[in-house]
Amino acid sequence: MSEVIEKFLRYVSVHTTSDDESQTSPSTARQFDLARMLQKEMLEMGIEDAYLDEEYCYVYGHIPANDPENTKTLGFISHMDTAPDASGKDVKPRTIENYDGSEIILNKEKDIKMSPVDFPELLDYKGKSLIVTDGTTLLGSDDKSGIAEIMTMASEIINHPERKHGRIAIAFTPDEEIGVGTAHFDLERFGADFAYTVDGGALGEIEFENFNAAAAVIKVAGRNVHPGEAKNKMVNAASIAMEFEKMLPQNEKPEYTEGYEGFIHLISMEGNTSEAKLQYIVRDHDRAKFEAKKELLKSVASFLNQKYGEGRVTADISDTYYNMREKVEPDYMFLVNGAVEAFKKLDVVPKVVPIRGGTDGAALSYKGLPCPNLCAGGHNFHGIYEYVCVESMEKIAEMLTLLACCNFAK
Repeated sequence: MSEVIEKFLRYVSVHTTSDDESQTSPSTARQFDLARMLQKEMLEMGIEDAYLDEEYCYVYGHIPANDPENTKTLGFISHMDTAPDASGKDVKPRTIENYDGSEIILNKEKDIKMSPVDFPELLDYKGKSLIVTDGTTLLGSDDKSGIAEIMTMASEIINHPERKHGRIAIAFTPDEEIGVGTAHFDLERFGADFAYTVDGGALGEIEFENFNAAAAVIKVAGRNVHPGEAKNKMVNAASIAMEFEKMLPQNEKPEYTEGYEGFIHLISMEGNTSEAKLQYIVRDHDRAKFEAKKELLKSVASFLNQKYGEGRVTADISDTYYNMREKVEPDYMFLVNGAVEAFKKLDVVPKVVPIRGGTDGAALSYKGLPCPNLCAGGHNFHGIYEYVCVESMEKIAEMLTLLACCNFAK
């Protein structure tokens, strides 16, 4: 078993799910379990300044430069939490060697299967080894693959001093999955001139464009009256909530969009006659279209208030992050080009693609740390069908090592 896979399998055994309902930072104390493991490993491999922020659960460390001409500090960042969309407790990964392209039985007892009919990209991995779930939890490749790849790169750099490199900064963050992964990120302690997040998908993908993102909470206040005498009295909050959803463009949902197409995604709904709540996320790469989508939510709320009475519907909309492209292009495109060249050296076809999501790097770019995103090798994040290719992770760890030795000071 390769070093990167051994690390990955250990990391996914640690329960680190974040909690989007929590008011604490980190949102869950269990993220400290992996943070302490990583700090200990970093110290043991020779990263002498490995540091754990005991208040906010960030891990930092540095590998000193051994090339006096390489005067810039290059950073690598991944996040420790897994998404609350599916359980991350008691993950039981299983490796399928020499995958033959057929349907994968994840859980025979529960009749949970993963088929190329539903997930056609599986066919790209015929003949390779896949790590899958047991159908009851997510896998945690997002982003423990990235952590394992960064740690393997660090081990390789430290154990092979003949590889010349500048100063390397490493950080692992909490709560990325709930949008606050950089809330307490210490840029001064991290000390990088620029960085990469390793938090993407398939092998070869390089990303410097991400969605502009917002969260919206729609609340409906109804009036509950006994249905026997409800005529002209009852105001059904649940019905109004459904009406709100039906007024949104049905073709602008995640299941109907791709590439640069944005969406308004209903992620949860709850309610009764008296009150109801809808939670949405809003995404678009184009800033003007992003603002238009938010205005649409407000206008629908306004229309329903005119129809049912002022104050029935409220729309609380807050921006989460913005497209990093304007912070990377043009001055830091050498980071993207460097990753392209590193992949080419490993005979991997590089694919510069937009992120249909966001990363800590987007927020950090707006805080002054340009930070494109690199692939970590996984697919189907946030659910029971998540998987990662062994050979992809091994190749990504190699690519990070090549990047770490690039002299971006020239």
